[in-house]
Amino acid sequence: MSDPRLANSLFTVLTLLANAFVVLALVAALVALVSASARQSLRGVLTKTAPFATRAAAAVAVVTTLGSLYYSQVIGWLPCELCWYQRICMFPLSAILVVGVIRRDKGVAWYALPFLVAGIPLALYHWLVERVPSLAEGSSCSAFVPCSIPYFQELGYITLSFMDMSAFILIAVLLIIGRYRGVKEESS
Repeated sequence: MSDPRLANSLFTVLTLLANAFVVLALVAALVALVSASARQSLRGVLTKTAPFATRAAAAVAVVTTLGSLYYSQVIGWLPCELCWYQRICMFPLSAILVVGVIRRDKGVAWYALPFLVAGIPLALYHWLVERVPSLAEGSSCSAFVPCSIPYFQELGYITLSFMDMSAFILIAVLLIIGRYRGVKEESS
């Protein structure tokens, strides 16, 4: 069994970057709602970044999938039941997004949507189960691999389920950005 500390640190940094990107995107969208100049700036940024957003979403899904496999297959951590459900959402998402990028499928976000709609609340619930173990009483998690006890915790709140939730949310935001096709300028 390998030492997971380096991977934990790497994935923690990636999670913080993902969260910062999502917060920045949300703040930019909110500011653009009330400011014409911010709206114009945001349009410029979206025009330049939209063509790469689906590729970035695919990369996030692949890195998340590989990280999950690293923890279970290399480190030897057994996934709990909720982790398996999260994998059921993330693993196919990786394949769907990679195939969508290769085929240049403009509708790939629609194929990814069911996995995101299921994965985000599932990962949030798992993270809450880790925070409030009494929530696990109503689930079918086993005593052998309990859902309420994370393998590690960084910065007091980042666990594998939080990382997964962050990845799902980042993928959703990137796919929304990737759908941007530009808005025709208002004529004077």
